[in-house]
Amino acid sequence: MRSYAIGDIHGHLDLLLHAHDLIAEDRRQTGDHDAPVIHLGDYVDRGPDCRGVVDYLAKGTERGENWVTLKGNHDRMFTRFLRDPFEPEEGLRAELSWLHPRLGGAATLASYGVRSAADRPLVPVHSEAVEAVPEAHRIFLDSRPTWHQRGECVFVHAGIRPGIPMPAQTETDLVWIRGGFLEDTRDHGFLVVHGHTALDHPTHYGNRLNIDSSAAYGGPLTAVVIEGRDVWLLTDWGREPLQP
Repeated sequence: MRSYAIGDIHGHLDLLLHAHDLIAEDRRQTGDHDAPVIHLGDYVDRGPDCRGVVDYLAKGTERGENWVTLKGNHDRMFTRFLRDPFEPEEGLRAELSWLHPRLGGAATLASYGVRSAADRPLVPVHSEAVEAVPEAHRIFLDSRPTWHQRGECVFVHAGIRPGIPMPAQTETDLVWIRGGFLEDTRDHGFLVVHGHTALDHPTHYGNRLNIDSSAAYGGPLTAVVIEGRDVWLLTDWGREPLQP
């Protein structure tokens, strides 16, 4: 069973389009046009064209592309801000907010035409954001699933709480978890394909596969193809095996 997966995008539409080109070429090589493309979340924040990424994914999903678009923690923070800018985010340290420079929310709002969001009073920024962000984008991001199981893999943004059945996992763990998951070396009964924790390059750990290759910080955007538990990195020169 073949699946394609793309890591954390963070507003880089150009990288996303290139990742889809790599997948299209692999489809031509294999003749398989039925395998889904699974996007692991974090479509917004930090990058230059967050609006473009959301629009591309929302319109592709609407026209019936064989895509799965999972929810990331940055996507959740964005829609939560639009709903209530004072509502705490369970996964975020209390001293931070979505508009803190470390989180990159101001870049998202700038892509919708709301400028200098991190340097102005919160109430008018929120009012402008609600006006600027299309309702279709809010609905799309807010309604994303948090995990997807296919064959021998579970796809999720951040990871899982080990030992908890997938239907009982909390959304906060699925979009935020690091501690308790990253250091766990046990087999989970499936390969966990995730992002969220930025690395210099995608890494296969045997029981999990992290494909967040730091697009948010100037790195590449990773696209992989998975058959069973075998993984290949998709490059301009074709497939490269990605092994534990």
